[in-house]
Amino acid sequence: MSRALRWQSYDPTWLVELAKEQYPEQEWLHQALARCTRCMPESRAYICFVNRERPNRPGSEWQFERNIQLDSKKEGPLILDVLENGRIGGVEIIKRI
Repeated sequence: MSRALRWQSYDPTWLVELAKEQYPEQEWLHQALARCTRCMPESRAYICFVNRERPNRPGSEWQFERNIQLDSKKEGPLILDVLENGRIGGVEIIKRI
């Protein structure tokens, strides 16, 4: 099965709301999360929003820049992978590891 066939619709509303509460001044983050409308669950703990093939190599969509942590009352700590272009590459739900 092709990786492209495994992408599915995703509702990022809960992540946008957390970011607005915890980083109210970071409007770019709210907007970046709102654009995460398709995903590829890689495991119970990690949801990918950007193709991770050949990460950090020339031509790859995935060019890692930094992490941002969000805290969810329901899910606990969440780690966002922020890419160089300001896109959110994915979210890791720590308690599910």
